[in-house]
Amino acid sequence: MKNSKSFQLDDFIAGWIGGASSVVVGHPLDTVKTRLQAGKGYRNTLHCILTIYRKETVSGFFKGMSFPLATITVYNSVVFGFFSNTQRLISKYRYGDGRHPCGMVDLTVASMLTGLVSVGLGAPVDLVKIRLQMQTQMVVTENLQLAGNVSNGTSIPLRSIDTNSQRLYRGPIHCISSILQSEGLQGLYRGGGAMLLRDVPGYVLYFIPYSIFCDLLKPDAMSSPHPGSIWLAGGLAGSISWVTATPADVVKSRMQADAQLQRKYRGILHCIIHSYRTEGAHIFFRGASVNAIRGFPMSATMFLTYELSLQFFRSF
Repeated sequence: MKNSKSFQLDDFIAGWIGGASSVVVGHPLDTVKTRLQAGKGYRNTLHCILTIYRKETVSGFFKGMSFPLATITVYNSVVFGFFSNTQRLISKYRYGDGRHPCGMVDLTVASMLTGLVSVGLGAPVDLVKIRLQMQTQMVVTENLQLAGNVSNGTSIPLRSIDTNSQRLYRGPIHCISSILQSEGLQGLYRGGGAMLLRDVPGYVLYFIPYSIFCDLLKPDAMSSPHPGSIWLAGGLAGSISWVTATPADVVKSRMQADAQLQRKYRGILHCIIHSYRTEGAHIFFRGASVNAIRGFPMSATMFLTYELSLQFFRSF
């Protein structure tokens, strides 16, 4: 990854490729994580998985994936490209050489800046993804309430109610246009503050552990890490980052799933207080196990594909 130029485009291209591969690997568990954090009626992770499969088949795990696949690839391109180029800029101005290895303070600054930048692009992507992931459960809940509120006491089978006609969003584009019409541009950034609380420290605990593990797993200081070491280091870093970010991620998911017509959270603090009072402190760690499991293959795939892509581009 050493090059005399301070700014390099291949980091962005490699990040794009890595992002695409990580979305495919991680989206099913991301759906489970979102349902656990923002939904109701799930006793635990296994119950959530079985419920989604029984009611929605395998396709239920991939709800909302088309939009992340098209956009998170760009998001990861920006994240990895910005992080790598920021490291080189810091090294150039601190040590006079963009190839000089970054220290922990340098990595921390680069990671925090990356977290700040990521929210600008990532908040709308996450919002649309979560709204699409959650709408099936919201429709089922509305149908249950409708079936239970029939005035003449007639029993209406749940399957007799047309759920498709009640869907709020037909797809990603319709979701974006609906949010813009009903909530304005700021509606696309609902939960953005919680995302900042998640991503600024989250990226510090993402890139730094990765660098540490890569150094520990190298046979000597001068050699490049083996692909297996990159995979392991990336997976461990992903699990650490996602587990520690779970409380902020819960708040973010709840605020983003909080549609305007059914809004119950006035802001981050109100969401935290309301969630604590109604469900207890444990709610902020809901989905932590899914995050740990999901974070490993996603990040392992992300870092490995990113590093291998860079090696390929720079071999010419």
